[in-house]
Parts: sequence; structure tokens; C-alpha cells
Amino acid sequence: MTGHLKVHLKPNERVYINGGVIRVDRKVTLELMNEVVFLLEGHILQEEQATTPLRQLYFIVQTMLMEPKSERIARQMYEQSHQALLMTFKNQDVLDGLVEVKALMERGRTFETLRKIRALFPLEDEILKSRDRGAAKLLAEPVKKSVA
Repeated sequence: MTGHLKVHLKPNERVYINGGVIRVDRKVTLELMNEVVFLLEGHILQEEQATTPLRQLYFIVQTMLMEPKSERIARQMYEQSHQALLMTFKNQDVLDGLVEVKALMERGRTFETLRKIRALFPLEDEILKSRDRGAAKLLAEPVKKSVA
């Protein structure tokens, strides 16, 4: 982050800044005067919420940002996961998004990477829903017996 940035927080909202969690008791505006690593509470994914491939990728990148001591291991996990997702997804919009994710990561733009991955969640959700509908339809169809 460069320059000044104002972060508006609601009562009881938390923000992660440079390894620490800050909770405010009233509506406040924080002005970040220098370069910091921060995530708003609503953007932090808990481990148990990483239930889909893209959410797992998000969690890995988030770990790189929030736990610098684990960055090397998390980066290896990111590389493996990202490569697997490129080979697994067939949806061109998701694939294009994953290419952007890789470019952002290569430039060290971790915060923007998280934003890009989050933007892919609705596409992934729709893909998973349509897959589930297709599977449900197959399960609902009667099995045809062959006449011998």
C-alpha cells in the first residue's frame, strides 16, 4: 500500500494490521499513514470456511499475508494448488481469473490477489451448483433394465 488510506470501521468490527488484531468499540476511521498489511474482518476466511477449491486457494494466500513466518511453505502450497486448479477448471472466466491471480502473485500484490480470488467465488459457486443439479438429475432418473 502506498500513500494514505482511510479505513472505516463499525462498532465491534475488527481489522488485522501487521500481525495484530484491533477491535473498535464505536464507529471510527483509521488513517493508515504508511505501508501496512491489513485485512478487514469481513475478508478474513476461517479455516473451516475453506470448503471449495478457490476458497482453499484464498486461505493459502491469506496465510502468506497474515503469517510471514509460514510464507515459504504457504507459497509452495499456493503453487501446487494454483497449478491443480488450472488443470481442473474448464470455465474460461475462472481460468482467466487464475491467470490474473498468478500475475498478481508474481508482482507481490498479495492483497489484490485476495480481491481477485474473492471475485471468482460466485463463478465457482455457480459451477458447483450446476454440477450438483446435474448429479441430482442423474440420480433421479430411473435405471433402464435391458431385456435379454
